[in-house]
Amino acid sequence: MNKLTFGVITVNLIGIILLSCFFQFNCSRSPGENFEKFVPDSITVQYLGKDSIPMYLPGDLKIELWAESPMFYNPTNMDVDHRGRIWITEAVNYRDYNAKKDQRMHHPAGDRVMILEDTNYDGRADLSKVFVQDTDLVSPLGIAVIGNQVIVSCSPRMIIYTDTTGDDVADTKEIVLEGFGGLDHDHSLHSVVGGPDGNWYFNVGNAGPHIVRDKSGWELRSGSMYTGGSPYNKENQGRMKSDDGEVWTGGLALRMNNKGEKLSVYAHNFRNCYEIAMDSYGTMWQNDNDDQMMACRTSYVMEYGNAGYFSEDGTRSWQGDRRPGQDIFTAHWHQEDPGVMPAGDNTGAGSPTGIVVNEGDGLGKKYRGVLWSAEAGKNVIYGYKPQPYKAGYLFERHNLISSIGNANTNYKWSEDTLDKRMSFRPSDVCIGVDGALYVADWYDPIVGGHMMRELKGYGRIYKISSKSIKPLQPKIEFNTLEGLIEAFKSPAVNIRYHALERLKDSGEIIIPRILPLLKDDNEYIRMRTIWLLAQSGQAGIQKTVKILEEGKPSARVVAFRALKHADPERVLDYCRSGLTTNNHSLYREILIALKPVPYSQCSMLLDTLINRFDGEDPYFLAAFASACKHKEDSVYLGLLKNQLDNGPWNKKQAGLVHALHPLSAVSDIIYQINSSGSSEVSFGLLNTLAFIRDTQAVHAMFNLSQSEDSILAPMALWWLGFRRTNDWQDLVDFSQYDSLITSPEVRKMNHWMDAITKTKGKHQLKIALEMAADPAGGLALLQLLTNDKLDPAIRRPVQDTLFSNPNPLVRAMAGDMFWRKNKQYSIDVIKRMDMNKDSGLVVFNKACISCHRVGQRGGLVGPDLTDIGQKMDMATLLDAIVNPGAGVAFGFETYSIETKDGKSLNGFLLNEGPVVRIKDILGQIHELPSTSIRKMKLNTSSLMPAPQTLNLRDVDIAHVVAYLKNK
Repeated sequence: MNKLTFGVITVNLIGIILLSCFFQFNCSRSPGENFEKFVPDSITVQYLGKDSIPMYLPGDLKIELWAESPMFYNPTNMDVDHRGRIWITEAVNYRDYNAKKDQRMHHPAGDRVMILEDTNYDGRADLSKVFVQDTDLVSPLGIAVIGNQVIVSCSPRMIIYTDTTGDDVADTKEIVLEGFGGLDHDHSLHSVVGGPDGNWYFNVGNAGPHIVRDKSGWELRSGSMYTGGSPYNKENQGRMKSDDGEVWTGGLALRMNNKGEKLSVYAHNFRNCYEIAMDSYGTMWQNDNDDQMMACRTSYVMEYGNAGYFSEDGTRSWQGDRRPGQDIFTAHWHQEDPGVMPAGDNTGAGSPTGIVVNEGDGLGKKYRGVLWSAEAGKNVIYGYKPQPYKAGYLFERHNLISSIGNANTNYKWSEDTLDKRMSFRPSDVCIGVDGALYVADWYDPIVGGHMMRELKGYGRIYKISSKSIKPLQPKIEFNTLEGLIEAFKSPAVNIRYHALERLKDSGEIIIPRILPLLKDDNEYIRMRTIWLLAQSGQAGIQKTVKILEEGKPSARVVAFRALKHADPERVLDYCRSGLTTNNHSLYREILIALKPVPYSQCSMLLDTLINRFDGEDPYFLAAFASACKHKEDSVYLGLLKNQLDNGPWNKKQAGLVHALHPLSAVSDIIYQINSSGSSEVSFGLLNTLAFIRDTQAVHAMFNLSQSEDSILAPMALWWLGFRRTNDWQDLVDFSQYDSLITSPEVRKMNHWMDAITKTKGKHQLKIALEMAADPAGGLALLQLLTNDKLDPAIRRPVQDTLFSNPNPLVRAMAGDMFWRKNKQYSIDVIKRMDMNKDSGLVVFNKACISCHRVGQRGGLVGPDLTDIGQKMDMATLLDAIVNPGAGVAFGFETYSIETKDGKSLNGFLLNEGPVVRIKDILGQIHELPSTSIRKMKLNTSSLMPAPQTLNLRDVDIAHVVAYLKNK
């Protein structure tokens, strides 16, 4: 990887951790509106289904089993039609390559799309129909019902089936798009949702490459370093450019018109958000899963946003990019990289799936605006009511529906169980025409993935409704104006979308009929009416402009979005109108709109926005970075440089420069690093320098690495070593710096790095093992392995040595990256688990008490742990338990003694002298004359058994630590 890298990284980690949050800001409420806090009712419980599974939900709601197998099997996604019927995509053939045909249900004719109906309105489906079964359907993960068209998402294709005769059977089939990665893979193509602007929105996971041409000939070319998950996902790559000249990577949010044209990327660099939700404000929401690192998230998706899973070009993983001192969540989503949008709510470990915004009142007005997010891994459906804060949102999470009372915070995807409550695996949520919430339940002891246990494809659909409000089954018709307006008001997203498409075709004559909707009690109906106005001719545009200029803050944001879509030629005029009000959400939208606008045409607008930045808003910075992409130097030299103080920069100024990271700022950045009175600003600007791809930045970083600053110099050296393998590798000859590094440790590293990168096979493995045992070499080796710079076969042989490395940072990072004997222990993950000291006492009594004493209880083989919780902080205590082979685990050194008559003893040395006393692992004390000892050796490892040999789970370790810290 590098010759300089980690040899002198005796970095002040405490300082780095304190400073690593440099660009992590809090936001305050956007002015002009008050938002009512969402407080769910007290939780009640109902027992449902053949297994009498308990379902916990707010006391003002009720839940009913609406449908179950054999009416359908393995439900992955659902939508609702205007008659209130539920349409289901099945995935009976999911991971078919991993299934033994005689042990699991299988459809040789392909997977199916099913229609479920409650014909007698008794609250339960009684009719099931096969709409289509097709060999092209291999685990379809998305469905949208729009009129008589049924859009099915099934990588590599998006398919439209049309029922031309009205008999509930597909008559025609059209492949709209083709070329998505992810065949028979859950990181693949997901469902379509109709947006209030008339476009179709959908997303695809990171199982690329995605090389897709739309109906007009525009081609998307996107990928990343990710492979695996199925035998079909063998080749992928980053840095591919699409026809718009941009490099898009990872999972993507996409849009196009309903003719399959004008395909474009809305946002990129997700891992695998299972579904997106687009509300009537035109705001997109998603949840995204993680690498089993307690880093799942629920997020607002900013247009053109970089969600931060991979490096920006898709060539490096978050593990490979993780900086010293970064916690997993920050590193996992690259939250300290310029231009990355905020990750939102960290929901911990899990398997998030379907998501929807409730825009109706069928559940009661308090649930209007609630974002329902299904979390299959933790047997729960979360509820949020996101609140606008500055240019973004704040999230408060509630466990609204669960089979276990609370979310399984310490969930692990591969953990098997006989507890039937854990089989509730919500795969999707949708709002019906009656305003009820429908939940698809995959139903399996394991969340799915590669280890399904339920072999018959059993599944359920639940209906959640209000106890006090009788669900209405409105009669929706699309052949009359009154019927279309009623459909336009529907809480079901694709029904109101279909009505919008029909209504806007009428042009300006529709305006008098929809103006009363601008005063509707439901704000979502008001907002989607603004969108419809803007698409209803010039008269509608004029009325929308008036809302932009005079409306309430949220309505102004929607009006701006609608005008940008309907009248793009005048977008700069609308930007200027938007700046007449103090509205942070509108500032964000104006910045987004300026992305494709040349600098010469938008410089004055950018200047105004820079002046209005408060220095505390990460959403603004992400939008600012997007607006300035490909014009960074023009913005810096023409605008920002003139506004910077002559003296030291403050956080606001440094934050703006970080978002831009322009080449033209290198000399100014260096001056500020050396002269700033704030170590926080200096440290942040050093990281800014690392994102400038130019020889000036390389030379400047080297000079900083030679300074006497105990924090900046080691971090600069780390960046030099790291960047020489990626963004800076072709800029300079890095060997010119090697002779200037005088540290013996670095010279040793130089020798190793030269040797390991120039050899292969057994000799390379030998060097890797030497590096794995060395404090600095271990860090370098981890970076090499995570960035695929060495033979993958080296990974397994070096693992045990890495876990015994003297450097705790090496051990912690190894725990985040490697599996050990089918058990993964990440100290960072365990630290953030829910810990229970009572559960810890149970584990301690089972696994530890025979050797260790607490108070008056326990064995005397190992050290007394009575006061260990006060002597060690949590991270050190966890490291001692997880990596006992790293050295002295709990303050006891162990020795091996060989006597002159050939006997061997291993144990804890009690005293030396004429008589040596040693206590063996059974607690027996041996006294030996020193003259009888031929050889005595200090062991480098502990006699304490590794936790995996005790069959301890990561959550068990978390509980034991809670007990030791709080007994």
